[in-house]
Amino acid sequence: MEGHERHEIVLDSKPVKVERVHVDGLGRTKDDIIVREVKDVLNSTSFEDVILRSHHAKTRLERLGIFKNVGIFIDTSKGPEADPNGLEVTFEVKELRPLTGTANTMVGNNEGSMVFGVRMPNIFGRAEKVVSEYSYSNKQRSSFAVTFMKPLHGNPDYSTPGGRLNISGWKTVRHFPWSSYREVDRGVASEITFPLLGQQTLRWEGVWRELGCLTRMASFAVREQAGHSLKSSLKHTYVVDSRDDPILPTKGAMFKLNQELAGIAGGDVKFLKEDVELQVNKELVWDTIVSCSLRGGIMKPLKGTSSRINDRFFLGGPTTLRGFDMHGIGPKSEGDFMGGEGFWAAGLHLYTPLPFRPGKGGFGELFRTHMFVTAGNLFQPNLEDMYNYRDHWARMASDVRWSYGVGVLFRLGRIARLELNYCIPGGARTGDKVSESVQLGVGVTFL
Repeated sequence: MEGHERHEIVLDSKPVKVERVHVDGLGRTKDDIIVREVKDVLNSTSFEDVILRSHHAKTRLERLGIFKNVGIFIDTSKGPEADPNGLEVTFEVKELRPLTGTANTMVGNNEGSMVFGVRMPNIFGRAEKVVSEYSYSNKQRSSFAVTFMKPLHGNPDYSTPGGRLNISGWKTVRHFPWSSYREVDRGVASEITFPLLGQQTLRWEGVWRELGCLTRMASFAVREQAGHSLKSSLKHTYVVDSRDDPILPTKGAMFKLNQELAGIAGGDVKFLKEDVELQVNKELVWDTIVSCSLRGGIMKPLKGTSSRINDRFFLGGPTTLRGFDMHGIGPKSEGDFMGGEGFWAAGLHLYTPLPFRPGKGGFGELFRTHMFVTAGNLFQPNLEDMYNYRDHWARMASDVRWSYGVGVLFRLGRIARLELNYCIPGGARTGDKVSESVQLGVGVTFL
């Protein structure tokens, strides 16, 4: 407007000094864990820097899992000795209740569960918590567990320096109808998770296992393994994950290594077991995504023992080798699948938007068409002759099952996904349970 001179103040370059940081609303929480998360705000040198560092501090406070909400207020410094460029940053927090109850649903691989829990957050004032949960699934699986969780260095976020320590005890009841047995586990475990070239987890567990027959028609091979066993094992898991989404990634890769050594501190179960998983995703043209997956595993019984059915690998089902029933391939005994000491599986997938893009930008984005080819095999490795590679390859390549097909998948948020596929299986052997034509799968992890 005429007669008025316009003044512009560039705040992002204006030098400032954060003189004080206040945190209001603390009750049970100890000061040291809060200071660790907010002290970086004092290093701000410009107004823009104050906003960025304050936002990062707010994110770290929220990740502690002890506050219901966190607010930020920035004001000029007050008082006779205040710096002209001084600022005061205030975080207003509201702590969670000392005891809360939860009820929710959980989706597993072709399984849904109701979960009821009681949580005691921030029990000692440094983001520790105790969680007690009971779950029951549509597959007659039930479990009860109590877990104490303590963040290391006060920060449970895996992507920053630190980690988490878990100590838990549990009882689980599971049914395995494809092998006609029922298993009851009672155990204790101690687990530490920390970042090192990815995410590393070390876990020791001691489990008292009771295996029983589901029906009177259970095979003799299953019956002779019925009874009690005690397993003491050390597990190591290493994960590197650069995918942009765990349910339906459009880019990135994931590598996962699981290792288990049983029998290190007593018990009558002794084996060495390893399995790996690799997934690579690439976005092509027109929102088309190609995904390649590979899994494999092997185990070796130790000290003259034999492997048990509840420790072996199984393969088949709508989330792994499509076109076959759940765990429906491999060695059988009187109708019961016995699993194997080695396996491999591979999948190639092509995901595209729905034809003509109905609901584009909205509900329709949750759907994708799906074309796939999968293959895999269960085999008995010969680990007594480690360097006989020709024999290893022959065992892996014999009796390969495969399938291909097309279908539609529906993404259930960031929780799980549902696939409805028309499958054409191939390479089936006598005794395999084939699921030709339409197959429905719900799960979190898919081959």
